[in-house]
Amino acid sequence: MSAKLGKRASPAAERERDRVWRRPTKRRVRGIRDRLRELCGRPRSDPHGHPIAELVRTILSQNTNDRNRDVAYGRLRERFPSWEAVRDAPAGEVIEAIRPGGLAPQKGPRIQEVLRRLGDPPDLDWLADAERDDAIGYLTGLPGVGRKTAACVLIFALGRPEVPVDTHVYRVGGRLGLFRPNASFDEAHDEMLAITDPGDAYELHINLIRHGREVCRPTPRCEVCALRRMCPYFRSRATRA
Repeated sequence: MSAKLGKRASPAAERERDRVWRRPTKRRVRGIRDRLRELCGRPRSDPHGHPIAELVRTILSQNTNDRNRDVAYGRLRERFPSWEAVRDAPAGEVIEAIRPGGLAPQKGPRIQEVLRRLGDPPDLDWLADAERDDAIGYLTGLPGVGRKTAACVLIFALGRPEVPVDTHVYRVGGRLGLFRPNASFDEAHDEMLAITDPGDAYELHINLIRHGREVCRPTPRCEVCALRRMCPYFRSRATRA
């Protein structure tokens, strides 16, 4: 059975999933939250209050791992005493500082351009009281900033309810049927926000990532997954086996 469980659904089966998908109820989402809480604990949000720092850290995180991001961010802050200093430095100095994070020739000038657009001095503290659509619209209008990065700024820096959809959340959420199969990342962000109680946003985001790293990997470990009874993806694989 395990060998057969690895088969990919046929295009016809994928189209059928798209056709029959329905947005899950909040009761179902709470059930997933509760099961993940039993497995992973209940992480508590502790917003740090520095939206520019979160924006830069998240840009640095693109296409790299957390360790490399943190090394790059630490070197940047050690090298430059302020965000104005980062903004006004020769591009080569910024690139060299963040080199451990990967793609430094692209990320360095992007960070500097973002800082130029944040006013003088650079400021994002106003996001704390802005309408959500205005905040998301402003952030995603900055170069290289997509929905995930914008959501990270709002939830991690300011404690505003968002469920950033990274590759883990997209994979696990898609398999659990939390959004439409083959949804775009923007659509997945909209759906996760619609079905998640605001007070659960941080917890669900963190625990979906943890589950995606440990169990619901690209090649899923369905045989040990405690969520499989509520997982449409598992049921569809078991039916094909």
